[in-house]
Amino acid sequence: MLVVDEQDRALMARNASWPEHRFSTLAGFVEPGESLEDAVRREVREEVGLHIGAVAYSGSQPWPFPTSLMVGFQARAISTHIEVDADEIAEAVWVTRDELRAANASGAIKLPPSGVSISSWLIEQWMGEPLAGGWF
Repeated sequence: MLVVDEQDRALMARNASWPEHRFSTLAGFVEPGESLEDAVRREVREEVGLHIGAVAYSGSQPWPFPTSLMVGFQARAISTHIEVDADEIAEAVWVTRDELRAANASGAIKLPPSGVSISSWLIEQWMGEPLAGGWF
């Protein structure tokens, strides 16, 4: 889920189990009886405390596991105060395209490698350019 705010900043987050500087978009699971859009809203609220308005399907990713499906969404935050859950998410930050480009180039933020995941694709769509570098 690529979450953006009214200033068109994107939310990047670091999973609690990941090494320092590794960031990506948020991810989650759909609960039984829940729409995909409601799952996006719930997961974002649970993981970083943000309230979400509009949610739009962006694309999907091939996935080799038979009971899983990777689906990408863009979501519009209607609040911007981040409160990470600390169980799943260690830290989360709002970034502009220029800030993300600079942080990625310096290594302050390491993004998923281009062409590997729906997350990298979502970020590239927002950035308007391929990602440089990556986790590997």
